[in-house]
Amino acid sequence: MARQLITNAHDPLHESRQARLKLASEGELPLGMLRDEIDASWRRSLGHGLDCLQGEQVGLGLAQGHDLRMLLERNRLLVDAVTPELDYLVARQGKAGIVILGDAQANVLAIEGQKHVLQREGLRDLHPGSCWSESLRGTNAIGTAVVEGRPTLINCGEHYLDRLSPFSCTSVPLRDPRGEVIGVLDITREGVMAQPQDSLSTLMLAAGNIESRLFGLCHPEQLVLAFHSRPQYLNSAWHGLLALSLDGEVLAANDSACQLLQVPRPELIGRRSTDLLGERSPAFIARLWQGGVSSVQTAKGEFYFRALQLPRHGRVNGSTPASKPTLGKQSPALDALAGGDPRLARNLRMARQGLGNGLPVLLLGETGTGKEVVARALHQASPRADKPFVAVNCAAIPEGLIESELFGYREGAFTGSRRGGMVGRLMQAHGGTLFLDEIGDMPLALQARLLRVLQERRVAPLGAGDEQDIDVALICATHRDLKRLVQEQHFREDLYYRVNGVSLRLPALRERDDLAQIIQGLLDKADARGVTLDPALAALLEGFDWPGNIRQLEMVVRTALAMREDGEQVLSLDHLTDCLLDELASGTAPSGSLKDNELELIRGALARHQGNVSAAAEALGISRATLYRKLKQLRG
Repeated sequence: MARQLITNAHDPLHESRQARLKLASEGELPLGMLRDEIDASWRRSLGHGLDCLQGEQVGLGLAQGHDLRMLLERNRLLVDAVTPELDYLVARQGKAGIVILGDAQANVLAIEGQKHVLQREGLRDLHPGSCWSESLRGTNAIGTAVVEGRPTLINCGEHYLDRLSPFSCTSVPLRDPRGEVIGVLDITREGVMAQPQDSLSTLMLAAGNIESRLFGLCHPEQLVLAFHSRPQYLNSAWHGLLALSLDGEVLAANDSACQLLQVPRPELIGRRSTDLLGERSPAFIARLWQGGVSSVQTAKGEFYFRALQLPRHGRVNGSTPASKPTLGKQSPALDALAGGDPRLARNLRMARQGLGNGLPVLLLGETGTGKEVVARALHQASPRADKPFVAVNCAAIPEGLIESELFGYREGAFTGSRRGGMVGRLMQAHGGTLFLDEIGDMPLALQARLLRVLQERRVAPLGAGDEQDIDVALICATHRDLKRLVQEQHFREDLYYRVNGVSLRLPALRERDDLAQIIQGLLDKADARGVTLDPALAALLEGFDWPGNIRQLEMVVRTALAMREDGEQVLSLDHLTDCLLDELASGTAPSGSLKDNELELIRGALARHQGNVSAAAEALGISRATLYRKLKQLRG
């Protein structure tokens, strides 16, 4: 007979410790104490040669840093699908503990909630990148759920390792559209679970939402259908899910779909919706396209269904398959931005290619390097060139207004809202390109909502319950070190990986060797073709350090042009104000404290990265070649 959770025992922690002491001394598992599934897990743990009295094992799993980034990248699909649910789970269950996401090998991908619990004795080796498989940690909800492939409850005293006894855990496996375990979602807290089913129900609901989202992510160009024999169960953890091609072929199905249709998954894949639902595919798909909830009579009874996802491309009859978007012609403006810098030209081409194929672009560089100019040029060179380009400076909008600016609001959403409401920048950019400048300055609280919008591609204005579909290409820019902000917990790591599709660093003006070409481009832009610089002015501009980069250079050129007399075609020192001349003359060479400070910064970066030149250059926001050149100049 199945045994009960250890909830009513007089002292479960004492009893379980006695059992472990006996196990450690005699090598035998006590009988009659554990539930069947926990007993089986303890026996597996014993078979792995684990010492049930062992302490923390900090070295197990991946190291923080590069390996963790690779792990997250490998599981990006899972992380993207789970992230919107994490905030919900933390709000519902995470106030007294932590919510953990693991992958199919029980590697920890994310931890949210009351993270101070991680400092408790027993959990100090629990962190993103650590592995919690049964073979390494013994019976635990994450590792055991992966092995069993089913929801797992582990109450106080039921962990194999004694140090984990004060904690209770609940886990559910997460499955991909093929039915394979792709990850596990866990809630861990201190103390005995008085009502363990509460946590389990919450996790099951979240798992259902995640499963639906995975269907959409894995089949972005297909129909995703939810169905059930009872309409109340649509959009629940128990509805059936089918991914259908445009001509009605079943491409994927979840366990609930197989149970509802009473067809094993291998026999279900490849079948036509006509065979399963008793309605010709074109007519059935046409009904899906209309939206809402509908029903169909089948040999298995009546089913209610609704479309969770419709393909962005293709016709209802399926005669036209989805096609890859055609990239726009190379923009002359984009070509001109590279000047004579072949490395920058290559990076711009890659950014253009990535943006045209749906990848987000992240522009990095100092203030004034022309990030918005590059963003506009990328938009003009993309398939969306004839659609809106909407720029939002996240640092220039007051924190209290940025949410309404981005998402818009309905009339009466808050005191002071304008009559008729306002369309947010996200909806303004629908079909085109959204440029989020200085995204590193976005308030942390708003980052979670932006992440959800970017993943779901749906947005709800403030004061509105209904969501609207949005289709935008995304370009972000910042002069700040986002990696450092992530480490300091000022920028969400999951959002960083979402916006960092194609990363492009714009070099500072002092790092470029094509100043003459850039100046000529600025003259052409100002309709000053034929205007040249005399040697003295050219030499002065070449020797300046340009802390304000291209923005500062453009202002100098515009000032000189404004000071010309009619017919003058040569710009000289006489065309600059005394203030400009003093500024340009004073900044011709780094000397004194400025030189010392720059050298100290470089030395500090090299020291922090144990002499790794590539890592130090990345931290400083410069190329490896520039770092070597600066070291030579400053030491010389």
